[in-house]
Amino acid sequence: MEKLDLTKQHKAYYSAKKQPQLIEIEAAQFLSVTGKGDPSEKPYMDKIQALYATAYTIKFLNKAADKDFVVAKLEGLWEFDEEKYPNLSLTEAPAKVPRSEWKYRMLIRVPEYVTQEQVNASIRQVIEKKQIHLAADVELYNMNEGKVVQMLHTGPFANEPETLGQMHEFIKANGLQRNGLHHEIYLSDLRRTPAEKLKTILREPVK
Repeated sequence: MEKLDLTKQHKAYYSAKKQPQLIEIEAAQFLSVTGKGDPSEKPYMDKIQALYATAYTIKFLNKAADKDFVVAKLEGLWEFDEEKYPNLSLTEAPAKVPRSEWKYRMLIRVPEYVTQEQVNASIRQVIEKKQIHLAADVELYNMNEGKVVQMLHTGPFANEPETLGQMHEFIKANGLQRNGLHHEIYLSDLRRTPAEKLKTILREPVK
């Protein structure tokens, strides 16, 4: 039985160039969990644990039905209260908004054949067998970003404003406007990759 690898099936979705580009993103479904706070602290880590535990339970449920798949890359949508922190550009926000103030929706893309019933059953199993009660916060989430400006960022997350600055200039030069939440796709294994070698796709929905 061959595993479905969404990274290979949707190469355009999981790739970006080292300069800004305007592309169209297809609709897709994800496992998702939301929260607010510093991603280096335990509440965030606990949410990610619940997300992955649910994703792997769904994977093994489908594997038993000869529909195995590779658990996809972690992604995140990030936002902050723009009334509390008004008029910040893409490059200013990471430095001026405290990490504790950022809201997030973390995502793992799942195959189209994954159903709500499978998600519900997997959540129950994670709670009952693994005692990970935050799995109750995991949901099946559909997203259709459409038109985005994206760029590959290589290096520490702290250096993202440099890449975002290039994207901001591209957006202005092409007469575009932001039209959605800042989106990151984490291509590297954060536990094993040195900060200077991390690869992250940065996306900004536009109109």
